[in-house]
Amino acid sequence: MATSDASHHATDPTPPGLDRRTMLRNSGVVGLGIALFGSIDAIAGRPAFGAPTRAAAGYGPLVADPRTLLSLPEGFSYTVVAEAGVTRLTDGGEPTPSDTDGTAAFSTGDRTVLVNNHEIGGDEPFGVPHRPGLTYDDAALGGTTNIEVGPTGDRLGEYVSVAGTHNNCAGGVTPWGTWLTCEETEDRAGKAIGAAVLTKDHGFVFEVSPVGPENPGNSPVPLTFLGRFAHEAVAVDPRTSAVYLTEDANDPHGLLYRWTPPKEFTAGKWNLKRLAETSGPTAGALQAMRCSRGGTHVRDLSEATSPGTQYKVDWVEVPDRLAATTSTRKQFTDDRVTRSRKFEGAWWADGGAYIVASYARAADGSVHEHDGQIWFYEPGKERITLKTIFTVNRTPDEDGTNFDGPDNITVSPYGGVIVSEDGEGVQHLVGVTDQGKSYALARNDLNGNEFAGPTFSADGRLLFAGIQTPGHVFAITGPWRRPSNGG
Repeated sequence: MATSDASHHATDPTPPGLDRRTMLRNSGVVGLGIALFGSIDAIAGRPAFGAPTRAAAGYGPLVADPRTLLSLPEGFSYTVVAEAGVTRLTDGGEPTPSDTDGTAAFSTGDRTVLVNNHEIGGDEPFGVPHRPGLTYDDAALGGTTNIEVGPTGDRLGEYVSVAGTHNNCAGGVTPWGTWLTCEETEDRAGKAIGAAVLTKDHGFVFEVSPVGPENPGNSPVPLTFLGRFAHEAVAVDPRTSAVYLTEDANDPHGLLYRWTPPKEFTAGKWNLKRLAETSGPTAGALQAMRCSRGGTHVRDLSEATSPGTQYKVDWVEVPDRLAATTSTRKQFTDDRVTRSRKFEGAWWADGGAYIVASYARAADGSVHEHDGQIWFYEPGKERITLKTIFTVNRTPDEDGTNFDGPDNITVSPYGGVIVSEDGEGVQHLVGVTDQGKSYALARNDLNGNEFAGPTFSADGRLLFAGIQTPGHVFAITGPWRRPSNGG
């Protein structure tokens, strides 16, 4: 995540002097818009293959925000639930940490609890405070906070739920009601982070409960069997407990992984943590995706340019999950796996995993160029289908329907999906209707930084989302309905 000019990370090594905007302007790909092939439930409809969709009315045009924070359609409003450096933690009084990112909403009685990632690498102004029983590494300042809100989005409190982790980017919800928070890094013990030096290896996944008192002694345990790499997001199969994990990395491009639990594994809260403690990094099987079509190996997902493209999926065992000497993605030659530039968000729905690839450029080794793909993986059929493709956006500073850089994704209870834009220029929450038409649901009027963590409350009345930097979390409400497919 965080790939805009303002917030590049070490795990996104765009060649020096060649940022994404430069690459797209030098690109040979022409065209704007989204092409989409309709799907199972959440993304449906029958648009023509490969044809850019027209813009949808969605919920209507955006109305400029007099507070210059968040523009929304007429009738919609927002509440600021948290603001880095301004709101305060209720378990110690410190400021809300910087850099909100992946988030999930959980219903707990009469309130909603947001488990909110903080993608802190070390130089941000407000780190996640360390707490007894919740801290993995005393030198790291990332982690998660739990934010409690009332039925209308009113802030009730915020407290630390895991600390001492590093660069917590996205994650995913488990079927048993917890959040898997992912470290997007490969940093090892001994690396200097600001004035501190890491005491432990990083690049792991941690399980966090929305019930705050359950986390001490549990949330800071790394799930080492899920591998040590630049994790982005996860999606968990409720039927098999298999975990699908995206990797945001380059040189070479990242991979999509699948972890299959051992036969004796029983799904449930903290059972992943117990498995890590009893069986360590060898529990279950961690594999990387390999795609083919008609018997021909697909080396990179950017080969697909038409929505509806389907690939057969096989899985290849990861030799060394802890990457003791070699990064997991570098343990494979290109003829053994299928890669993608900027694997990002993941969300389980409709019996499969929605997987986002943020962009691809010829300059970074991609086969074809695009400004975002959304894939759908079906485990029962062992196939992956391209549902949505964003063509290259040549005018990112112009507000309109020229969206780019999809990142976090969630499925809307009103039809279609919502993605957070992490591209160039103007940033939006982007909706894609059930007929495959795109619309702007919100616009960042504060700055040019990315949206993050869209997630609906259980009753569908509130959409939570953040602007990563400096760090705002919003609760959005309004006349929710199935968004209009009209122009």
